[in-house]
Amino acid sequence: MFSLRLLLLFTAVTLYGCASVNGPGTSQGGAENDPYESFNRSVYRFNDSFDNAVFKPVAIVWRDYIPRPLDDAVTNFFSNLDDISVFINDLLQLKWSQSIADLGRFSINSTLGIFGLIDVSSRLGLEKHEEDFGQSLAYWGVNSGPYLVLPFLGPSNLRDATGRGVDWGVESQIIQYDTNRTQLQSLAIYAIDTRADLLHTTTVLEESGADNYTFIREAYMQQRNYLIHDGKPPEPSFDDLFLDELP
Repeated sequence: MFSLRLLLLFTAVTLYGCASVNGPGTSQGGAENDPYESFNRSVYRFNDSFDNAVFKPVAIVWRDYIPRPLDDAVTNFFSNLDDISVFINDLLQLKWSQSIADLGRFSINSTLGIFGLIDVSSRLGLEKHEEDFGQSLAYWGVNSGPYLVLPFLGPSNLRDATGRGVDWGVESQIIQYDTNRTQLQSLAIYAIDTRADLLHTTTVLEESGADNYTFIREAYMQQRNYLIHDGKPPEPSFDDLFLDELP
Protein backbone atom coordinates (compact mmCIF):
# COMPACT_ATOMS: atom_id res chain seq x y z
CA MET A 1 0.00 0.00 0.00
CA PHE A 2 2.80 2.41 0.86
CA SER A 3 4.54 1.63 -2.44
CA LEU A 4 1.28 2.35 -4.27
CA ARG A 5 1.13 5.75 -2.62
CA LEU A 6 4.72 6.47 -3.59
CA LEU A 7 3.91 5.49 -7.17
CA LEU A 8 0.88 7.78 -7.16
CA LEU A 9 2.95 10.61 -5.71
CA PHE A 10 5.77 10.09 -8.23
CA THR A 11 3.32 9.96 -11.14
CA ALA A 12 1.55 13.11 -10.00
CA VAL A 13 4.79 15.04 -9.56
CA THR A 14 6.14 13.86 -12.93
CA LEU A 15 2.97 14.76 -14.81
CA TYR A 16 2.69 18.01 -12.92
CA GLY A 17 6.03 19.14 -14.31
CA CYS A 18 4.60 18.73 -17.83
CA ALA A 19 1.27 20.41 -17.11
CA SER A 20 0.26 23.86 -18.29
CA VAL A 21 -0.77 26.25 -15.52
CA ASN A 22 -3.04 29.27 -15.29
CA GLY A 23 -2.10 31.44 -12.32
CA PRO A 24 -1.09 31.29 -8.66
CA GLY A 25 -3.23 28.84 -6.75
CA THR A 26 -6.01 28.96 -9.31
CA SER A 27 -7.55 26.61 -11.82
CA GLN A 28 -9.79 26.95 -14.79
CA GLY A 29 -13.20 25.40 -14.63
CA GLY A 30 -15.00 22.77 -16.65
CA ALA A 31 -13.73 21.11 -19.79
CA GLU A 32 -11.07 23.81 -20.23
CA ASN A 33 -9.12 22.19 -17.42
CA ASP A 34 -9.85 18.60 -18.43
CA PRO A 35 -7.46 17.88 -21.33
CA TYR A 36 -7.42 14.17 -20.46
CA GLU A 37 -11.21 13.82 -20.50
CA SER A 38 -11.22 10.65 -22.60
CA PHE A 39 -8.83 8.93 -20.17
CA ASN A 40 -10.66 10.35 -17.16
CA ARG A 41 -14.01 9.08 -18.40
CA SER A 42 -12.53 5.61 -18.82
CA VAL A 43 -11.28 5.64 -15.24
CA TYR A 44 -14.62 7.04 -14.09
CA ARG A 45 -16.47 4.15 -15.78
CA PHE A 46 -14.10 1.67 -14.12
CA ASN A 47 -14.65 3.28 -10.71
CA ASP A 48 -18.41 3.34 -11.25
CA SER A 49 -18.48 -0.34 -12.23
CA PHE A 50 -16.39 -1.31 -9.21
CA ASP A 51 -18.61 0.78 -6.96
CA ASN A 52 -21.81 -0.81 -8.25
CA ALA A 53 -20.39 -4.35 -8.10
CA VAL A 54 -18.53 -4.23 -4.78
CA PHE A 55 -18.37 -0.99 -2.88
CA LYS A 56 -22.00 0.15 -2.91
CA PRO A 57 -23.49 -3.24 -1.87
CA VAL A 58 -21.09 -3.44 1.08
CA ALA A 59 -21.95 0.15 2.05
CA ILE A 60 -25.67 -0.68 1.96
CA VAL A 61 -25.11 -3.62 4.31
CA TRP A 62 -23.09 -1.33 6.60
CA ARG A 63 -25.86 1.28 6.63
CA ASP A 64 -28.64 -1.24 7.23
CA TYR A 65 -27.01 -3.45 9.88
CA ILE A 66 -24.47 -1.36 11.78
CA PRO A 67 -26.14 0.38 14.76
CA ARG A 68 -26.23 4.16 14.36
CA PRO A 69 -24.17 4.85 17.53
CA LEU A 70 -21.40 2.55 16.26
CA ASP A 71 -21.56 4.10 12.79
CA ASP A 72 -21.22 7.58 14.31
CA ALA A 73 -18.33 6.40 16.50
CA VAL A 74 -16.42 5.08 13.47
CA THR A 75 -17.01 8.35 11.57
CA ASN A 76 -15.86 10.38 14.58
CA PHE A 77 -12.76 8.23 15.06
CA PHE A 78 -11.47 8.77 11.53
CA SER A 79 -12.45 12.44 11.61
CA ASN A 80 -10.32 12.80 14.73
CA LEU A 81 -7.33 11.18 13.01
CA ASP A 82 -7.83 13.58 10.11
CA ASP A 83 -7.45 16.50 12.52
CA ILE A 84 -3.73 15.61 12.77
CA SER A 85 -3.32 16.42 9.09
CA VAL A 86 -5.58 19.46 9.44
CA PHE A 87 -3.38 20.85 12.23
CA ILE A 88 -0.19 20.37 10.21
CA ASN A 89 -1.70 22.09 7.18
CA ASP A 90 -2.97 24.92 9.39
CA LEU A 91 0.66 25.59 10.26
CA LEU A 92 1.78 25.34 6.63
CA GLN A 93 -0.85 27.94 5.69
CA LEU A 94 0.12 30.21 8.61
CA LYS A 95 -3.33 29.89 10.21
CA TRP A 96 -2.07 30.23 13.75
CA SER A 97 -5.39 30.74 15.58
CA GLN A 98 -7.06 27.92 13.68
CA SER A 99 -4.10 25.61 14.33
CA ILE A 100 -4.48 26.15 18.08
CA ALA A 101 -8.22 25.44 17.86
CA ASP A 102 -7.68 22.30 15.80
CA LEU A 103 -4.97 21.03 18.12
CA GLY A 104 -7.34 21.61 21.02
CA ARG A 105 -10.09 19.82 19.13
CA PHE A 106 -7.86 16.78 18.59
CA SER A 107 -6.69 16.76 22.21
CA ILE A 108 -10.20 16.99 23.64
CA ASN A 109 -11.66 14.32 21.38
CA SER A 110 -8.69 12.00 21.97
CA THR A 111 -9.16 12.19 25.74
CA LEU A 112 -12.68 13.18 26.78
CA GLY A 113 -14.00 11.74 23.54
CA ILE A 114 -12.38 8.32 24.18
CA PHE A 115 -9.83 8.21 21.34
CA GLY A 116 -12.10 10.28 19.12
CA LEU A 117 -15.11 7.97 19.24
CA ILE A 118 -17.25 10.84 20.57
CA ASP A 119 -17.08 14.31 19.01
CA VAL A 120 -16.98 16.30 22.25
CA SER A 121 -15.23 19.25 20.61
CA SER A 122 -18.10 20.11 18.29
CA ARG A 123 -20.45 20.20 21.27
CA LEU A 124 -18.04 22.68 22.88
CA GLY A 125 -18.09 24.93 19.82
CA LEU A 126 -14.81 23.83 18.21
CA GLU A 127 -15.88 23.33 14.61
CA LYS A 128 -14.34 20.81 12.23
CA HIS A 129 -12.06 22.35 9.58
CA GLU A 130 -11.04 20.90 6.22
CA GLU A 131 -7.36 21.50 5.44
CA ASP A 132 -5.03 19.28 3.41
CA PHE A 133 -1.67 19.49 1.67
CA GLY A 134 -3.34 20.24 -1.66
CA GLN A 135 -4.77 23.40 -0.10
CA SER A 136 -1.38 24.20 1.40
CA LEU A 137 0.23 23.94 -2.04
CA ALA A 138 -2.45 26.27 -3.41
CA TYR A 139 -1.79 28.72 -0.56
CA TRP A 140 1.84 28.96 -1.68
CA GLY A 141 0.89 29.54 -5.31
CA VAL A 142 1.02 26.04 -6.80
CA ASN A 143 -1.49 25.67 -9.61
CA SER A 144 -3.99 22.85 -9.80
CA GLY A 145 -2.88 21.36 -13.10
CA PRO A 146 -5.30 19.27 -15.17
CA TYR A 147 -8.30 17.52 -13.71
CA LEU A 148 -7.74 13.81 -13.04
CA VAL A 149 -9.92 10.89 -12.08
CA LEU A 150 -7.85 8.48 -9.99
CA PRO A 151 -8.55 4.73 -9.89
CA PHE A 152 -10.65 3.91 -6.78
CA LEU A 153 -10.01 7.41 -5.34
CA GLY A 154 -12.14 9.43 -7.74
CA PRO A 155 -11.96 13.12 -8.73
CA SER A 156 -8.73 15.03 -8.20
CA ASN A 157 -6.13 17.08 -10.04
CA LEU A 158 -2.34 16.92 -10.16
CA ARG A 159 -1.87 19.22 -7.21
CA ASP A 160 -4.44 17.46 -5.03
CA ALA A 161 -3.17 13.99 -5.99
CA THR A 162 0.27 15.03 -4.81
CA GLY A 163 -1.18 16.55 -1.65
CA ARG A 164 -3.22 13.43 -0.91
CA GLY A 165 -0.11 11.26 -1.13
CA VAL A 166 1.78 13.54 1.27
CA ASP A 167 -1.12 13.66 3.75
CA TRP A 168 -1.42 9.88 3.77
CA GLY A 169 2.32 9.45 4.18
CA VAL A 170 2.46 11.85 7.14
CA GLU A 171 -0.56 10.31 8.85
CA SER A 172 0.87 6.81 8.40
CA GLN A 173 4.14 7.84 10.03
CA ILE A 174 2.34 9.50 12.95
CA ILE A 175 -0.13 6.68 13.59
CA GLN A 176 2.49 3.92 13.16
CA TYR A 177 0.27 0.97 12.24
CA ASP A 178 1.49 -2.33 13.68
CA THR A 179 1.30 -4.09 10.30
CA ASN A 180 0.37 -3.33 6.72
CA ARG A 181 -2.64 -5.58 7.24
CA THR A 182 -3.87 -3.37 10.08
CA GLN A 183 -3.43 -0.32 7.89
CA LEU A 184 -5.37 -1.92 5.04
CA GLN A 185 -8.16 -2.93 7.41
CA SER A 186 -8.38 0.61 8.76
CA LEU A 187 -8.51 2.06 5.25
CA ALA A 188 -11.22 -0.43 4.26
CA ILE A 189 -13.40 0.44 7.27
CA TYR A 190 -12.90 4.16 6.62
CA ALA A 191 -13.81 3.77 2.94
CA ILE A 192 -16.93 1.71 3.66
CA ASP A 193 -18.11 4.10 6.37
CA THR A 194 -17.58 7.11 4.09
CA ARG A 195 -19.37 5.41 1.18
CA ALA A 196 -22.31 4.53 3.43
CA ASP A 197 -22.61 8.17 4.48
CA LEU A 198 -22.79 9.17 0.79
CA LEU A 199 -25.44 6.65 -0.29
CA HIS A 200 -28.29 9.17 -0.27
CA THR A 201 -26.28 11.77 -2.20
CA THR A 202 -25.25 9.34 -4.94
CA THR A 203 -28.80 8.00 -5.24
CA VAL A 204 -30.11 11.52 -5.89
CA LEU A 205 -27.36 12.05 -8.48
CA GLU A 206 -28.15 8.77 -10.25
CA GLU A 207 -31.85 9.66 -10.45
CA SER A 208 -31.22 13.18 -11.78
CA GLY A 209 -30.51 12.00 -15.32
CA ALA A 210 -27.53 14.35 -15.57
CA ASP A 211 -24.12 13.53 -17.03
CA ASN A 212 -22.65 12.28 -13.79
CA TYR A 213 -19.06 12.68 -14.97
CA THR A 214 -19.52 16.37 -15.78
CA PHE A 215 -21.54 17.01 -12.65
CA ILE A 216 -18.92 15.44 -10.37
CA ARG A 217 -16.08 17.28 -12.14
CA GLU A 218 -17.76 20.67 -11.75
CA ALA A 219 -18.76 19.96 -8.15
CA TYR A 220 -15.22 18.89 -7.28
CA MET A 221 -13.64 21.99 -8.80
CA GLN A 222 -16.11 24.30 -7.08
CA GLN A 223 -15.67 22.57 -3.73
CA ARG A 224 -11.87 22.79 -3.92
CA ASN A 225 -12.04 26.46 -4.89
CA TYR A 226 -14.37 27.06 -1.93
CA LEU A 227 -12.04 25.27 0.52
CA ILE A 228 -8.86 26.91 -0.79
CA HIS A 229 -10.38 30.36 -0.25
CA ASP A 230 -11.86 29.45 3.15
CA GLY A 231 -15.43 29.76 1.97
CA LYS A 232 -14.89 33.10 0.23
CA PRO A 233 -13.90 32.35 -3.39
CA PRO A 234 -13.14 35.44 -5.49
CA GLU A 235 -15.87 36.75 -7.75
CA PRO A 236 -15.26 36.11 -11.46
CA SER A 237 -13.94 39.16 -13.31
CA PHE A 238 -15.87 40.94 -16.04
CA ASP A 239 -13.51 39.47 -18.63
CA ASP A 240 -14.09 35.95 -17.35
CA LEU A 241 -17.85 36.39 -17.52
CA PHE A 242 -17.63 37.87 -21.03
CA LEU A 243 -15.37 35.12 -22.34
CA ASP A 244 -17.66 32.44 -20.94
CA GLU A 245 -20.44 33.77 -23.15
CA LEU A 246 -18.38 33.51 -26.33
CA PRO A 247 -19.10 30.50 -28.60
